[in-house]
Amino acid sequence: MRGYLFLTISIIIEAFAASMLKVSQGFTLIVPTVASLFGYFIAFVFLVLTLKTLPLSKAYATWAGAGTALTVIIGIAVFQESTSLLKLMGVAIIIIGLFVLNSSKGEGEEIKEEPVQQVS
Repeated sequence: MRGYLFLTISIIIEAFAASMLKVSQGFTLIVPTVASLFGYFIAFVFLVLTLKTLPLSKAYATWAGAGTALTVIIGIAVFQESTSLLKLMGVAIIIIGLFVLNSSKGEGEEIKEEPVQQVS
């Protein structure tokens, strides 16, 4: 369960970092540039923590898909980007794909975190 919490945090922070890319105006504004770079760093830290308990295929696909869908929603809601039926259908297809991927039982079980062995 902890893996899904870390994955959710990573997705939210990644969407924030992507939004800061837009605000940074091509890395010409220092605060949004630093916020974006720091956000991506933290997002990857949480993604790495996710991979301790979730399979790579499920975790990364969920991270990329949900991050894409959330970024589209932020673009429309915050940056007044254009929307169309096709764009909304595309986001819906991504979300449906994530539900299908995460409902599959074969790889869906969390993996046990193995203890780190210390070298003497």
